[in-house]
Amino acid sequence: QDFDSAALDLPSTFSVPTSSHLSIMSGVAKRFTPLLDRVLVQKFKPEAKTASGLFLPESAAKAPNYATVLAVGPGGRTRDGQVMPMNVKVGDKVVVPEYGGMTLKFEDEEFQVFRDEDILGVLNEE
Repeated sequence: QDFDSAALDLPSTFSVPTSSHLSIMSGVAKRFTPLLDRVLVQKFKPEAKTASGLFLPESAAKAPNYATVLAVGPGGRTRDGQVMPMNVKVGDKVVVPEYGGMTLKFEDEEFQVFRDEDILGVLNEE
């Protein structure tokens, strides 16, 4: 299922992962399992073409702070040893910080790992 960026009114300069990207992402999610309160995400790619049809160089295309959650850990633990539930789930569209997290590279694709508490919010479709 493709994500409908129009439903969230995302800027048109962002490219949302398509079905072909989802097969690569699902392979990565099977190979990498986040621990504790970590979340594996892939940021949306900036498009290299403007609305008027001009092509932008990679250096001019700003990376968005929107990402798709690919895998989540079981959750952090309290001092008593209780598992704290995660705030996001696989498939959520989230807002992540511009800087931070850890970058991983699988099959020429970049992914980031953030702590659950570092994720700024979840984008809800209407």
